Amino acid sequence: MSNTLIIFAKAPIVGQVKTRLCPPMTLEQAAGLATYFLIDTVERACSLPDVQVYVAFTPTDSESVFRALLSFPVHYVAQRGHSLGERELNVFRDLQQQEPRKVVLIGSDIPTLPRSHLQEAFTLLGDPGCNVVLNPTEDGGYCLIGMREPHAVLFENISWSTPAVLQETLAQAQRHNLKVKLLPSWYDVDEASDLHRLATDLSQPDRAAEAPRTREFLDRLGFSVSR
Repeated sequence: MSNTLIIFAKAPIVGQVKTRLCPPMTLEQAAGLATYFLIDTVERACSLPDVQVYVAFTPTDSESVFRALLSFPVHYVAQRGHSLGERELNVFRDLQQQEPRKVVLIGSDIPTLPRSHLQEAFTLLGDPGCNVVLNPTEDGGYCLIGMREPHAVLFENISWSTPAVLQETLAQAQRHNLKVKLLPSWYDVDEASDLHRLATDLSQPDRAAEAPRTREFLDRLGFSVSR
């Protein structure tokens, strides 16, 4: 069974991405940060052995934007659906109906998520007793979901973009007898308060190696911390 990693991404268009980081960033800076998040995340994903990498993009007419930004051996698939859950489920369905595969989906705004989390997700999915892998985030959601087959119930009755996402997803899994494995909690970068934490994280050499473009961009903008 092959390993597939999907990176869910929105085209880094000024005024349409990471607007909750403004202020202290300008809309142009927020779009630039989203660009470097994306490139660093895709490069890290492509370094994993024996993993096919897909970029699931939105809007549907933005594939050329991603191809211009990314010079990595990735496949592209358009997101389709209305809610976040519907779009995620459709990508699982689109890929897993083609062939049996372990599929892990992540966002493009977690530039410091350790590579070990991605590798562990695929390892856990190799266990027949594990139906779902989730990587919780500290805001009550999750930044990674992995499955061997699409379980639609995990995307139903979920209050998306709220602190209840993880608990509601776990409740759905329990209700339908799905066995879930949790990875160590991590954080994503959504609010202005997250910028200092990100800069502090990237001051560590091992973290900086995971997201070199993001670190350089924050340095240029003066969001870095002393090293």
